[in-house]
Amino acid sequence: MEHEAIDWRAHGVRIVHGDQLDTNTPQTPGMDRAAAINYATAGAQKLWAGTVTIHPDAKTGAHHHGELESVIYVLSGRARMRWGDRLEYVAEAGPGDFIYVPPFVPHQEINASPDEVLQCVLVRSDQQPIVVNLDIAPVEAPEAVHWIDPIHPAPDESK
Repeated sequence: MEHEAIDWRAHGVRIVHGDQLDTNTPQTPGMDRAAAINYATAGAQKLWAGTVTIHPDAKTGAHHHGELESVIYVLSGRARMRWGDRLEYVAEAGPGDFIYVPPFVPHQEINASPDEVLQCVLVRSDQQPIVVNLDIAPVEAPEAVHWIDPIHPAPDESK
């Protein structure tokens, strides 16, 4: 059985340089999204990747991304994530940390730093540009959620 030869030059690796990102993507107030990898820029079929920048002391509006899964990788700054029906849960992530956001989870990204830009890489599970901005009355004091397991001990609350 013979296989057709694939033109790897035309259908192989794609490089999208930082100055080639596409800002013509659905936005949420308080953040700037830019697409790096999608069908238009690289021919991607099943995922979307790009950057997110949140200015110092800024926060996004509450939103979700429908059926999409999202992964956020923090490059620099301090990300404070709030989520839930009333944004009643909160956790923080710093440089080198990954954040997973499941489908339909109402959430809000906050730059926890008053003077440093929060820069992240964002990857989504599909090409659909789903951003559903929500009108949520957040709770005043969200519950801190810590990931506790054998390699992530409970934080020392006495400090």
